[in-house]
Amino acid sequence: MTLLPEWHPQWGVLLAWPDAATDWRHMLPQADHTYTALGKAILDHEQLLVICRDPAHEAHVRERLHAAGARTQGLQCLHAPFNDTWARDFGPLVVERDGATLALDFIFNGWGNKFPSQDDNALTAQLPLRIDRKVLDMVLEGGSVESNGEGLLLTTEQCLLNPNRNPDMDRLAVERALADTLGAENVLWLRDGDLEGDDTDAHIDTLARFCDPQTVAYVQCTDSNDSHYPALQAMEQQLQALAERHRLSLVPLPMATAQYDADGQRLPATYANFLIINGAVLVPTYECATDEAALAALRGVFPERRVIGIPCRPLIEQHGSLHCVTMQLPEGVL
Repeated sequence: MTLLPEWHPQWGVLLAWPDAATDWRHMLPQADHTYTALGKAILDHEQLLVICRDPAHEAHVRERLHAAGARTQGLQCLHAPFNDTWARDFGPLVVERDGATLALDFIFNGWGNKFPSQDDNALTAQLPLRIDRKVLDMVLEGGSVESNGEGLLLTTEQCLLNPNRNPDMDRLAVERALADTLGAENVLWLRDGDLEGDDTDAHIDTLARFCDPQTVAYVQCTDSNDSHYPALQAMEQQLQALAERHRLSLVPLPMATAQYDADGQRLPATYANFLIINGAVLVPTYECATDEAALAALRGVFPERRVIGIPCRPLIEQHGSLHCVTMQLPEGVL
């Protein structure tokens, strides 16, 4: 059993498109702009499955993508109710077992019952899968785990050991479950690291990411005046120890220029929230001075893929970013 890494060949990507029934209703034009750019970039390289509310919503999505010049013959739409649009956390996790793929359907409880999630939790069961689906009695979000495809699983204590997820499971029980369900031979735990404005209890995909089996890109904070400095410095030291033990290479990504909402609250802008797709890497950008340095760092990591910046400033207003709203679907899944 192996959780397929993100760079495994993909059929395409799953999105749930914002509409007026979601928390995006007060900023739909801005959200549409980001989702259109994201959808077009995906369709330039592979297929796209979009969850839509109803036929009128689908028509809106198709019109937006067509007007942007997207390759809409690669677009599929599914009508279903949904609470919000964070497909990373309610979408299926696909594993390979004995040469066949299996879609795992974990429980999504709105990041520890913080937000309504009943409709989102039911979405994986409605996807037009070509592979078997296994329902699991465990809370787990896709953004909380990172696989190198060779038995290493990177995660955070703050999320997976949080009593708002699986209160009856201690660290050993969680490790056993990750071994049984995702093929984790070694669970690499980060004790520190968190972003202000993040609702997920420190999802690993906001902090540190596998780029290939031996390379981890991570958020580095070098400004001692930044509120994140102590925790991210501690995280960096933990990553260095893990890298030495498991022969990993580390690639620092800049801490994004501080972003704030209208009330002055810090928003979780992170370049670690990139998405690997067939032939490309889609990187969130925030219209700030650190964007180009982040893109350059990732170009060095992915020399054989196009590294494409996607304007994601609207996404962090809802406390997530590019990777959070997407879920890759490996070849053969649909």
